[in-house]
Amino acid sequence: ERLRRGGRFRVFALSMSPLLSAPRPAGASAVRGVSAVRGGVQRPALGLGLNKRSSLGGSFRRSVATTSPPSASEAFFTPEEENVLKQEHIELSGLQGKALRIQDQDWPKMHEVYANIPKECWEKDDVKSMAYAVISTALTVGTGLLAYLYIPLQASYWPAWLAYAIANGTFATGCWVIAHECGHNAFSNNKTLQDTVGYVLHSALLVPYFSWQRSHAVHHARTNHLSLGETHVPYVRGDNPEHINKGGAKLKVRDFMMSIGPIGNIFYGVARCVTHLVFGWPAYLLWGATGGPVRGTTNHFNPWAGVQEKDALFPGKWKKMVLFSDIGCVATFAALVAWGLSVGSVWPPLALYAAPLVFTNCWLVLYTWLQHTDVDIPHYAKDTWVWAKGAFSTVDRPYGAILDFLHHRIGSTHVAHHVSHEIPHYNAVKATEALKETYPKLYLYDPTNIWVALWRVCTKCTAVERRTDSKMVEKDMYVFVN
Repeated sequence: ERLRRGGRFRVFALSMSPLLSAPRPAGASAVRGVSAVRGGVQRPALGLGLNKRSSLGGSFRRSVATTSPPSASEAFFTPEEENVLKQEHIELSGLQGKALRIQDQDWPKMHEVYANIPKECWEKDDVKSMAYAVISTALTVGTGLLAYLYIPLQASYWPAWLAYAIANGTFATGCWVIAHECGHNAFSNNKTLQDTVGYVLHSALLVPYFSWQRSHAVHHARTNHLSLGETHVPYVRGDNPEHINKGGAKLKVRDFMMSIGPIGNIFYGVARCVTHLVFGWPAYLLWGATGGPVRGTTNHFNPWAGVQEKDALFPGKWKKMVLFSDIGCVATFAALVAWGLSVGSVWPPLALYAAPLVFTNCWLVLYTWLQHTDVDIPHYAKDTWVWAKGAFSTVDRPYGAILDFLHHRIGSTHVAHHVSHEIPHYNAVKATEALKETYPKLYLYDPTNIWVALWRVCTKCTAVERRTDSKMVEKDMYVFVN
């Protein structure tokens, strides 16, 4: 009964808010250019072709529709077992510990999973993909023009400029997601069209397109891998040859702040929230913050930074692609400087472009952080990690019909995206339903309000520890200490 109220009823209640309602999946597989295996047959990485019968109108209706929430009819731990978890410093999220109950024999092979997803989910439609790109671009540019024309550039109008920055940054996140889809070979079978759209949109947002394409492919290929993973790799407490024991020190800081009382807890949570959401994305691009520890201090603009050879983030031909990506970002920055010089002030570029970009970056980090992190989502070391553990350690969350449409369901269909990143977002709902039906033990959906979930992750997801002596979870799991 507790799970029923926390699952279906809670999703219904959240749906009453326009920004907080339903889930959606997306897909992840291996590095770009590598063929994927489906049904025992090697399938080209470019996908299956165009969907001639699809229409944008039907796609729009599916985009604002919600996937049905998974059933939460059973508790994964008894009250007695939950007490044991507390003694082991393990807490439960809205998942109720589901990911901690998965056994080794439950993990399928990639080709087995692909065989259970309808073939049409991989079909790409250039008209539909371009229409979504145009919609996101029009919303972003349109609100910018309206602000330029109707909001005076005066300090007394700061509330209007703040509202504009939030709205425009939220719209621009849709452009970011479209470029993200281009980098995944999920936009079009026309590679020239795909990379042109992705390069232009990401460069306009100061994102090095090919550099990020490569590092993000590594993230998909090694999701929740403690040493080879990329982005939001947690600190580890305890002896581990793959890591320096930074997790212990981080936990001491958190425990000290918690000992102060509610004020300490609030300060700690707010500090982590701000440092991650505001500074996390530039920190990742510039020095690989939260990236894989085996790669050292990487830089998405300098392909020679960090470890080279075997564990290089940008090996071989990717170095040239990084430099080509730099050209797009430099061109955008130069245009901003020229704009400021032409009007004799830095304020127009800052108010119309830079401020919204901060909120776009916040959305990006929020999505990626919550997609793979929570108190009861495990991570794995290299000796026990397998593809399925990474793909199904992804969680879908309820972002609501409006954000699902604006951001192309990047947060509510992310499980399917990590199963196969070549599935276009407008086919992700169908892929999600197939995964939920075929793999009910593995598919993860947390109905928790995203802001509640964010606060939980900020305050409780500091460092993981291998639970070798745990009575409740598998010995190979690294779980957050609480």
